[in-house]
Amino acid sequence: MIKTLLTNKKTAAMLSIISNLSLIILKLATGFLTGSVSIISEAIHSGSDLLASFITFIAVNKADKPADSDHPFGHGKYEDVAGFIEGSLIILASLYIIYEVIKKLSGDVEPVTNSAAGIAVMGISVAVNIAVSAYLFKVAEITDSIAIHSDAQHLRTDIFSSLTVFAGLIVIEFTGLHILDAIMATIVAMIIMNTGYKICKQTMNDILDGSLPQKDVELIDTVIKNHINHGIAGIKEIKTRKSGKDKEINMILLVDGNLTVSKAHNICDLIEEEIEKELGNTKITIHVEPAKTPDNSCQKVNI
Repeated sequence: MIKTLLTNKKTAAMLSIISNLSLIILKLATGFLTGSVSIISEAIHSGSDLLASFITFIAVNKADKPADSDHPFGHGKYEDVAGFIEGSLIILASLYIIYEVIKKLSGDVEPVTNSAAGIAVMGISVAVNIAVSAYLFKVAEITDSIAIHSDAQHLRTDIFSSLTVFAGLIVIEFTGLHILDAIMATIVAMIIMNTGYKICKQTMNDILDGSLPQKDVELIDTVIKNHINHGIAGIKEIKTRKSGKDKEINMILLVDGNLTVSKAHNICDLIEEEIEKELGNTKITIHVEPAKTPDNSCQKVNI
């Protein structure tokens, strides 16, 4: 029961919401108290994290619904769309932070007050996000959820950006170089913008039915090659894509034309089982065609 709860996507999404909401309140209060634009930028970053967590929570609920007449291939794409929205939110948050930095640098750079409080808050933020993101990555690995993985990536950027602000505030405390606050905020913006771009690129590939990673395709190819000379003559076509957690694989295999339907079916079942064991969460469709030479013997096909 406890193990199931700890690896549940909905539980993970809800924990992310709670942690982000708590950090937003803490960072905003400290940011306005100290006058630190870098801490306020971190609160904005956590705000995008919170919105992303809500989106993830909705997406994993939708994605887990079984296929129906309106969505015969299932609802896995909800997770892909959620991941893309999260990546976009990260990019928008980084642009807003840069806007705030430009505003601050266009006038007099106001000194940061009570930087010790800011240091403490950023330290707490780092600790919380390390724990929560590690948990989300674990759940994402077990469930193969792109939405939970994107949320975990979102929180990981918060760790690096919080560490940047944390270090900057320490330097300000000992040197009095208050312009470092704006510089740290700019670094935060660059870090999270890069993460947003990577998430958008990955999820857009899945939304547009891009192929599985090359290592997965090569693994499929290897499994089939192991059956050459055991009924399989070659591969005519392989198509792959990802929808949420599911890896969808469609292939046309060339088989010995003298095989019975039952024997060909058994070979396909075995190939499906081996691929599922290696990749997990697969939906495989195999069509077989006879490979014949003029004397009706099995034709050798290069794969």
